[in-house]
Order: sequence, then structure tokens, then C-alpha cells
Amino acid sequence: MEKWTKLMIRHGFHPEDEETGITSQWLAQTFAALIQRHQHLDTISETDWMEALQQTAKQIVFYNDDIPGRETLVDPTKNELPLIQIDPYVRGIVRWLNMMHIYTVYSCDGEGVRPATIYFLEDLSAQQLAIIRACTPPHVRIRAEKRKVTLFYQRGHIDDLLTMAERLYNVWRNPELLMTYRLETLKHRLYSLLSINGKSGRETMIRQMLYRKLQQKTDWCQIDAYGNLLAAVYCGNGPTILLSAHMDTVRPFSPKRTIIESGTVLSSSRGILGADDRAGIAVILEILDFIRHSRFQGTLKIAFTVEEEIGCLGSRNIDPTFLQDVDAAIVVDRRGTRDIVTSYAGIVPFCTDEYGRIFETAGALAGMPDWKMTHGGLSDAKVFAEFGIPSVNLSVGYEHEHTEFETLDYKATLETVMLLETVFENNMITEELVVTYKC
Repeated sequence: MEKWTKLMIRHGFHPEDEETGITSQWLAQTFAALIQRHQHLDTISETDWMEALQQTAKQIVFYNDDIPGRETLVDPTKNELPLIQIDPYVRGIVRWLNMMHIYTVYSCDGEGVRPATIYFLEDLSAQQLAIIRACTPPHVRIRAEKRKVTLFYQRGHIDDLLTMAERLYNVWRNPELLMTYRLETLKHRLYSLLSINGKSGRETMIRQMLYRKLQQKTDWCQIDAYGNLLAAVYCGNGPTILLSAHMDTVRPFSPKRTIIESGTVLSSSRGILGADDRAGIAVILEILDFIRHSRFQGTLKIAFTVEEEIGCLGSRNIDPTFLQDVDAAIVVDRRGTRDIVTSYAGIVPFCTDEYGRIFETAGALAGMPDWKMTHGGLSDAKVFAEFGIPSVNLSVGYEHEHTEFETLDYKATLETVMLLETVFENNMITEELVVTYKC
């Protein structure tokens, strides 16, 4: 991409199509000013480009009474955005969001001292929020509400917002890039989880980190007497569904290890990788980011269990009151890709085939028709089934667990996220059918 094209995109201007109205006048005067200074877009710095835009903007606004004002005075579905009035570091974000019909009504870039905020015309859908999250650079923290997004950039790095604008433009022009950005976001989350030790019986550090996250993402969370981390999100009337992964690893991580990348496959330079079951935890955190903006009706309960690797002791000793109203459970702790485990070794069923077929159907709806029911080994799904809760255990992409050859294909992890998004978005687990799922 040529430098001038990149500068145009990052600041909310079409690099190919001609602008109209005030925006066209603004760009023309800015280009004229740069020519007078003997500056060219192929060599100009981004700082000089922004200064030139700001100077000409002030002149135009001062002498022109026809400028409509900030976004709040404009209907974004019918009128041209007043780009000249929008803060410079969010101008590109606002422009490309609106081009994707994610309409905004107000924005502020925080001027380098406060978080940036963007307000929307309507409640954000799960799909719209997925675009925004995927295009948010790794070092920018995002907080999403129904009609508001807050972007917490690091001090001195407000230009990360310009990178976000560039990504949004890229997705607008090529929607297939959304998967690329989602993978990058998920990888960043996995790296964070894989940096925290927590072998069986010593899960304190990973539990503390997850507790802080659940405080922000759920309606309540607590640690039960055995050390399991439990939480719930209320999303209206409907079934209560448990989503579970375990916090412990079979051994601690090697202190001198590095994570090796080969395409979308991760491995450890020394010892276990720990994707069993940090990949499952990552899946659940992704779903928590999604669930409030989805059409899911019901209660989502979360269980991050301890001591799964030494006999599923955490799930066996989970607070029984937490499980009393659970209608169905989904465990995310299966090796490989696109497996829906519905029994222990084909001997002990976790649920009826009707429950397992929900996930096969969801896979087909999500463009992944090879999600199939199969038999598996010991996991927390077996324990929840013993409590009378219909359960499945879903693949999350790791292989060769418990060995130094362990790998994780995080593309497969994202596919599990997409499968669950389909299940929840379409309310495929219903109260009326829950009774038929039990063995």
C-alpha cells in the first residue's frame, strides 16, 4: 500500500473515490497548502499530514456557516458525515464504521489523556461488535456497552486508533480479513493465558487473573469452597446453560520456554504448552465478550474448575447450589478439531443424541458441517452428566496434550468460538427441549 493511500485511509478519506461537499473542499485546500510548502504525500510524515489537515479545517470552519456541526446534528443514515468536525484520531474509525452501516452519533478521541469513546445510533449487534473487537489493536483495551464503545489506548500511543481505522477500512473492502484479525486477537489472548502457571492444586495465579476478568464481564462471580471460579450472566428468560473449562495444567510451564509459531499452530520450546485447557478458557472469554450483544435469551453460567487433571476433583466438588438450575452443560476441553463428545468411551453417555445434534446443526449453519458426535475420555463433561445435566465436550484445537509435543491450532479454537456463537445467537438450546436431552 502506497504511503499516501495509507494516510488517507487512516484519517477517514477514500483513497480511490472522490470526496464530495465540505470534505472535498477540505482535502483540496490541504493538498494546495502542502504543494506551497513543497511537501508531497509520498514523503510527508503522518504528523505533518495531520497538522496540515487541522490548519485548513480551522480556516474552513471559521469562514463557512454551512458546516452542519458535529455528528450529533447529522443523521448518519441519510447525510454526509461532518468529517471536518470529528476528532482526528477517531475520524477514520467513525468513517469506516458508518460505511459498514454501523452508524455513529458522537465520538471523542480523548486527546491523548482520556479514553476514546464512540456512541452508536442503535444497539450494537453481536456481529457488529465482532468487527469492532477484531479491528481493535492488541494493546488497546475495549469496553462495549449497548450503544457505546470505550477504547483505552496506552499513554503515548493514541496513534493505535489510526491503526484501528486502517483495519476497519480493510474489513470494509475485504470482509474475509475479519477472520485474520479475529485470529490475531485470539492469539494475543492465548499468549496471555499461556504465560500464567497453574498446575493441579496450584491454580491461584490463573484464578486471580480470571476472577478480575469475570468481575468485568459477568453479573456475579465467586470462588467456591473447593477453589472453582463460578460466574453468571443474565440475558433474559430462558434456559440456564453452563459453559466450563478447567484452570489447571498437568505440569507447570518451563520458566525458560518460548512459544513457537508455525502458521496458526503454537507449540512450546520446552515442556508442555498448556493449551489443555487454556484454549478452552480462551473460548469462554470470547463468548463472554459476545453474549450480551447476541440474541441469546437465558442465563449463561461459567465454571472454571480446578484439579481436572488429577481426576476431575474440582467439578466433583463444585458448589451444588450452583448447578441446581443448570439445564445443559458445554465443556470446552477436547483435543483435535470439530469433535462433539457425547459419551465416555461409548459406555457412559453424557446426553441424548438430540442434544449432540444441536451442535452438528450449528456447525452446518456456521459453514462447518463436519462437526460430528463422537466418544471421548474422562473430562468434566462426564461429571456434570453424572449430576444429571446433559453435557457435551467440544474440541478446542490442541493435540498431544500432557507431552512436550503438545500443539494448539488456534484457528480450530476460533472455530469452536464460532460454533458456540451460532448456538447462542440462534437460541438453539431451548427450555422446552431441555427435558428431552437428559439420558
